Amino acid sequence: MKIKSLTHNLFKYILVLTLASCTVTNKKNITIVETTDIHGVILPYDFVEKEKLNASMASSFNYIKQLRKGKDALILLDNGDNLQGQPEVYYYNFIDTVPPHFLSEVMNYMDYDACTAGNHDVETGHSVYDRLVKEYHFPLLAANAIDVKTGKPYFKSYTIFKKKGIKIAVLGMVTPAIPNWLPEELYSGIEFRDMVETAKKWMPVMLKEKPDLVIGLFHSGWDKTEANIQHTSNLNENGSAAVAYNVPGFDIIFNGHDHKVANEKFVNSAGDTVLILNGGSRSEKLAEADVKFSRKFKGKGHMRISGKIVNVADFKPDSDFISRFTPQSKIIEEYVNRVIGTSSAAITSRDAYFGSSAFIDMIHEIQLEITGADISFVAPLSFDVKIDKGPITVGDMFKLYRFENMLYTMSLSGEEITKYLEYSYDGWLNTMKGPDDLLLKLRTWKDGKPILTNDRAWFKNQSYNFDSAAGINYTVDVSKPAGSRIDIKGFTNGKPFDKNKMYKVAVNSYRGNGGGGHFTEGAGIAKDELRKRLITSTDRDLRYYILKSIEAKKTINPVPMNNWKIIPENWVKAAIAPEYILLFGTK
Repeated sequence: MKIKSLTHNLFKYILVLTLASCTVTNKKNITIVETTDIHGVILPYDFVEKEKLNASMASSFNYIKQLRKGKDALILLDNGDNLQGQPEVYYYNFIDTVPPHFLSEVMNYMDYDACTAGNHDVETGHSVYDRLVKEYHFPLLAANAIDVKTGKPYFKSYTIFKKKGIKIAVLGMVTPAIPNWLPEELYSGIEFRDMVETAKKWMPVMLKEKPDLVIGLFHSGWDKTEANIQHTSNLNENGSAAVAYNVPGFDIIFNGHDHKVANEKFVNSAGDTVLILNGGSRSEKLAEADVKFSRKFKGKGHMRISGKIVNVADFKPDSDFISRFTPQSKIIEEYVNRVIGTSSAAITSRDAYFGSSAFIDMIHEIQLEITGADISFVAPLSFDVKIDKGPITVGDMFKLYRFENMLYTMSLSGEEITKYLEYSYDGWLNTMKGPDDLLLKLRTWKDGKPILTNDRAWFKNQSYNFDSAAGINYTVDVSKPAGSRIDIKGFTNGKPFDKNKMYKVAVNSYRGNGGGGHFTEGAGIAKDELRKRLITSTDRDLRYYILKSIEAKKTINPVPMNNWKIIPENWVKAAIAPEYILLFGTK
């Protein structure tokens, strides 16, 4: 009897061990890592500011290599906007287009699984992104970018991965607001459609393939405002939340575009929880989702999903990565260090927020020179940069002009020009009641005191929308309410300014296509009317023409035009010193 009982118990013990072993075997862990809005920060060096960086794709790769060693499976995704920002990508976009693109070599080396197209990738034009589609060893996604000839996605809509027996579906989409910013020539033959409607179309298609995990890879920001979630407007720039709420089926949604780090759980219209992640920008962070499957990973009820944000600066640049791309690094360094001229004075974007400045007026002068326009509009595209006195290099041009915008010549009436400027300064300056009030529109608490982050204040609105004008003399009276501040005295050359007359104005293509709302909300010109107002466009980006202008002159003498000023002057003078310190931490 004892022997039989012992045998029975031994059998039960072996059975428990076997079942436990099977359970462990059936558990699978999948990690998904997202990079987004890299903006050319590939190597641990800023080729514009000529200084080392503590975060780059080189350090990201160090972390990713470590993950791959310790995980059952890793999926590496990117969310776009990689082809603009640093000379590292600009050089291979437009200067040397014969060898493989630096970015495609890097992303293939890092073994990416998929990437979504971003608006700044589209900004490079067909010759660049069409070429990269062929060079990438992975699909470029954008289900809502439609080929107008075929009615099908211009890029791939979604992709399916099988990792360790687990099937993962990834749907890519790009912000559909691209026509608000870019010239049509850059995306000719492509139509950008609503994200929610596109996701509703493709979700059942993906589900037919019976994926265990469904991922959204959206180059679009995370905006949880009620109107956005309820999807009250189509072609929303930051429509990821609208998709997350209105289109059940996604387990994880990776965001991009708005450069805002996110890691949160969100409940959709069906009551299901979706993990929302955004890896920020410029290689500073990585977004990571860890998914644990159990019970033979059958059904979504048998997986646990968690998210985290990884600080890339905590990891050293990968030595193999640096060694592999040293030749490209030397080529780019030689390119940015090429001297194109000399400046007789140092110039800084800091002065541009308080009145006429040499930094902005140099761009004004070149825009008027290239176009022969009557008036030029320019904003500081970089918040805080400086070009030193002495030799000017190619790299300095990336400080002076940050984006690859074309230069437009457009037709506006005097009345529209006035309204345009009223709109610009409304986003830039407060209405003051006395010298103790804030001049600049800063982020403030309810009591009106500036919100300080790391002892610094920040603008309430984006400074790249702070357009000033050249070619006319005018004042901005901040003692008056918004909409009645601008007083145009006449043209700088002495000619009278007539509100009823049509004039030629020089603006960048972002603004000319409606970016910032200056033409549409400010001047009151309908969006579909803007194309009719276009007189000419350059065929290259404005930075190229600025570079060529300096090369031709050899020596420049940047000084403020002083064609405009903010009044009352005693109020402005009292405000400048403390607000300069608030913004920049120095006098």
